[in-house]
Amino acid sequence: MGKSAKQLLEEAKSSINVISVEEATGLVGDESVVFVDVRDANSIETVIPGAISVPRGMLEFHADPEFEAFHKPELDPSKHIVFTCGAGGQAALSGKTLKEMGFENISSIGGGMGAWEEANGPTEEFKG
Repeated sequence: MGKSAKQLLEEAKSSINVISVEEATGLVGDESVVFVDVRDANSIETVIPGAISVPRGMLEFHADPEFEAFHKPELDPSKHIVFTCGAGGQAALSGKTLKEMGFENISSIGGGMGAWEEANGPTEEFKG
């Protein structure tokens, strides 16, 4: 048998910088930081202010400029990309993927939006 989901998740977390909600809160509004929410758009009600929505299943296409029809220029390799999701797992896996694509400054928020909302981090309505 290959690797388990738990093993893949542990590898992903060890390959990127997992930051606390408090640390991430301090990055809101910083123009050198892009918050990326990888939850399915149908499950999102609120997001971190300024966050872009990039469903995990489309991440590679949105990050690669060669896929002009899908590319999101906000996914700029020169910026600090901070991923979030519901609980942190999808964000860590997404971060590992972008690292494999050559992005260097990648973080995920430990505990995801669940931890963010529990800590009363700032949010705004998701406009899809």
